[in-house]
Amino acid sequence: MINRRSVIAGLAASPLLARTAQAGLAPLTLDAPVEINFYNYNLATAGLGADATRKMIREFMEANPKVKVNGIGANAAGFIGRVQADLAARRQVDLVQVIFADLDFAVHNLGAKALEDIVPSAEMAANFQGIAPNGLRLGMLNGKTYGLAYTFSTPVLFYNANIFRSAGLDPENPPRTWAAVKQAALAIKAKTGKTGLATGILGASAYDWLFQGVIRSNGGEIITRDRKHMAFAEAPSVEAVTMLRDLNDTGAMDNLDTVGGMDSMAAGDVGMYLNTSAVQGALVAGAKDKYELRATTMPRFGDKPVRPNNSGSALVILSNDPIRQRAAWELMKSLTSKRGYTIITSEIGYLPLRTDIVDDPAYLGD
Repeated sequence: MINRRSVIAGLAASPLLARTAQAGLAPLTLDAPVEINFYNYNLATAGLGADATRKMIREFMEANPKVKVNGIGANAAGFIGRVQADLAARRQVDLVQVIFADLDFAVHNLGAKALEDIVPSAEMAANFQGIAPNGLRLGMLNGKTYGLAYTFSTPVLFYNANIFRSAGLDPENPPRTWAAVKQAALAIKAKTGKTGLATGILGASAYDWLFQGVIRSNGGEIITRDRKHMAFAEAPSVEAVTMLRDLNDTGAMDNLDTVGGMDSMAAGDVGMYLNTSAVQGALVAGAKDKYELRATTMPRFGDKPVRPNNSGSALVILSNDPIRQRAAWELMKSLTSKRGYTIITSEIGYLPLRTDIVDDPAYLGD
């Protein structure tokens, strides 16, 4: 069950406090100015929250005037390569946004620091209080926390209610199955001339986690649970891919890349768009005063339960310098605070990992 206890008072953006240093841990005192480099892939893409991320960094520095944060943006596709190259060039890399698929690599190849080794246990536990336990577990490896859960997204089927009405479809009852999605998409194309369905599953910039969610929802797997064998050639997986191929071949789905699909959906030229919840902010802005944007869950296969994968990232400290480690930890706390998740969810679209803020009028209640 999700832990809904509130985080300790003042955690969101409190100034750095002078404390007594503890042996073996990052110093608890920041008496002099410190500068850290924060590598973040959201900063490289306006549609995925660059402005919101800069806002969080700015608010942190205003509350913590001794810390200067240099936000370094890099495309998600080549993000780890950029970090690796900068480390090899002896550039300072302090805090990094790492997708969960790269956590093992960050630990064994980039020198990620376990929080248990650099942060007092009581302080770490206080910050973790209220964060979804399942999210925290995804940042653990070999019993230690190397990544602090940061941004989480889930597949969302966005749809244009105006196009639905023009195609004779009921926006109050969006399609729930892949068969119904195909039928609705073909009706949209035939009656409006617009794209019925676009997704982030296929194309040059496809999201593997979306593809995995489709496979899993038909009872398939990408890899066996013992992590020894690939499983995507087995019947349930093949059936799922066959369904996607049919959507393409029948014209129900246009094989647009992620940017093209998002831009077309925002412009009102697509009836349905399956992609990460992280594009919510961009789509809401695009639809404003033009059409009614709605959303529903990822489609299922018949009566089988939907098994969407989460996408997401964790914050990982790579710095070897104790002072920079302390500054990075303070930034991590701010980014994952109630205030941080309010910005992340309302201005980008990622899920709030502090679920107690969802109905709180001081945060996401409105």
